[in-house]
Amino acid sequence: MYRYDEFDERFVRDRVRQFRSQVERRLDGSLSDDEFKPLRLKNGLYLQLHAYMLRVAVPYGTLDSRQLRQLALIAEKYDKGYAHFTTRQNLQYNWPKLKDVPDILDLLADVEMHAIQTSGNCIRNVTSDQFAGVAKDEVEDPRVTAELIRQWSSLHPEFVWLPRKFKIAVTGAEHDRAAIKVHDIGIRILRHAETNEVGYEIVVGGGLGRTPMIGKVVRSFLPKAELLAYLEAILRVYNAEGRRDNKFKARVKILVHETGEEEFRARVEAEYAKLNGPTVNAPEGEVERIAAYFAPPAYETLPERSQALETARASDPALDRFVEQNGFAHKVPGYIALTVSLKGIGEVPGDMTDAQMRAFADIAERYSKDELRVTHSQNLVLPHVKQDDVPEVFAALKANGLATANAGLITDIIACPGLDYCALATAKSIPIAQAISKTFADDDRQREIGELPIKISGCINACGHHHVGAIGILGLEKSGVENYQITVGGDASENAALGERVGPGIDADQVPGAVEALVSVYLRERQGSERFVDTVRRAGLDPFKAGFQAFVSGAGQEAAE
Repeated sequence: MYRYDEFDERFVRDRVRQFRSQVERRLDGSLSDDEFKPLRLKNGLYLQLHAYMLRVAVPYGTLDSRQLRQLALIAEKYDKGYAHFTTRQNLQYNWPKLKDVPDILDLLADVEMHAIQTSGNCIRNVTSDQFAGVAKDEVEDPRVTAELIRQWSSLHPEFVWLPRKFKIAVTGAEHDRAAIKVHDIGIRILRHAETNEVGYEIVVGGGLGRTPMIGKVVRSFLPKAELLAYLEAILRVYNAEGRRDNKFKARVKILVHETGEEEFRARVEAEYAKLNGPTVNAPEGEVERIAAYFAPPAYETLPERSQALETARASDPALDRFVEQNGFAHKVPGYIALTVSLKGIGEVPGDMTDAQMRAFADIAERYSKDELRVTHSQNLVLPHVKQDDVPEVFAALKANGLATANAGLITDIIACPGLDYCALATAKSIPIAQAISKTFADDDRQREIGELPIKISGCINACGHHHVGAIGILGLEKSGVENYQITVGGDASENAALGERVGPGIDADQVPGAVEALVSVYLRERQGSERFVDTVRRAGLDPFKAGFQAFVSGAGQEAAE
């Protein structure tokens, strides 16, 4: 993991002192709310529907036990005893009091954390693959690149006031677990087919929201040493030409679309040619310094498979289901990575109590080389668990309500805070997720259905990533009533696709039944081991539209009777 140097420490502490003064002036009336707004946003503080919300940066989703314990302390002392993990691999507190925020930021600084650039029109938290450094299909650990970008982008003088917020994701694997094609910039580490040199594929112009788009490849291969200069060229073009007159058309995806893929690429290349690369790119020694922080932990030499774990699985069906569903193959023999679901049946997706955080910190410290990860699907990962230790880990997770074996299944639902918290929301998300979760609570049925990511957003801003859900649900307000549109066929992987609507919007209480109807179509239409999204691609939308329409017609008739 990356550790702060003297500059990082001084930089973060200075920001806390500055913001403490700004908060004091807001509280005594010296600053108006309008004057204070841009200052608080630069420190990750939002004003939500009922209270302030503080968004804490978790760069590329990596934490240690000390940091998680501090986050638990803040949740206990300054919030309502819980925190919320987000699709940006960050953490949010939904109930802090304004007067307490500087103290919270000081506590974060004590463990090398902050809330800088988690809001505002700047480069946000750089995200990555939750299995970085342990995945077998990985070319290179993407967190080194993500940290390099974080350092380059932090308070970059040209990019602190962009036309709109800007999001970057990095993956180092063949299978995209970082959703790079729906980011403003997506970066894939790869090997050149002819030279075997490691470099980058650069994707620009992806994004969701009211105008969802899949990103375009602007460079199929960029040498590693040239990365920062090339990113600078992209940001310069966007900063100069991105729209500032209409925030709904201000994202780089709109610029790429309106300019045209070829012309946008040409403008980036022209800007890149103007730059003196060596003055922008990081020196080789600096990259090596950063990379050293991500050296693999001290693994033991172990057999490929653990006989103790196999024996325990044979005698404990719950453990067996957990390992089968939440286990991830580790590149080091004798180890496994475990996804820990924050989606217990009927629970709020992504929420974790302070007690659970403390218990999980203990588990990570003892069994996972003192490291844990936040995923963009609002779960956590233990990346370095010995297979021999899995039964003990499972028992500890189970004792703390964290052993739900549903990673990737229909109850592993992404949901934004929606109208329960967000001032921008037009409908609720959390109760919809809870209702669907309860509908499909049966373990055997979930496993029969298989991989089926459901994603729910409470407004057109798409914080729940509904566009790329195998089943996507968008809540809107229609004539004073919450109304939900349903799409199928979305995919956030390397085969990224946007879902398509299956019919008109429906009422909240109809959503679980509509999902049931779509699942029934899938189970009837699927061939072999096809996933839901594979069946949609092969069979097309028509069977799903017909099934949805039959449900809506039947529900309407039932209501009339």
